[in-house]
Amino acid sequence: MLLEHTILQLDIGLVPPDRARELGQLGYMQWLGALPGNLGYRQEAERAYSLACPFAVTSPAIAIFCDLVNTSIRSPLAPLALSMPAKRRRGGARARRALTGG
Repeated sequence: MLLEHTILQLDIGLVPPDRARELGQLGYMQWLGALPGNLGYRQEAERAYSLACPFAVTSPAIAIFCDLVNTSIRSPLAPLALSMPAKRRRGGARARRALTGG
């Protein structure tokens, strides 16, 4: 259920590469944090990749998510480059109103 929600959140179309990387990494961390402890990681990663992959063509954020999931199950295992987005003001209510015309 959360996997589908994560994919829906990431499937926002074209975004700049830096923003796609931020969103893809956040999506991966959200998905990873919600995995039940009693399930095998490889099986869940393969499921996540197969569900998200069709959307990667039109969504750079999902493409990043898929790359992270795919990299996480490759051998030999290697650390993933994950980071939280830098804190910055994004415009608040004024920016949201400008986007919606309100």
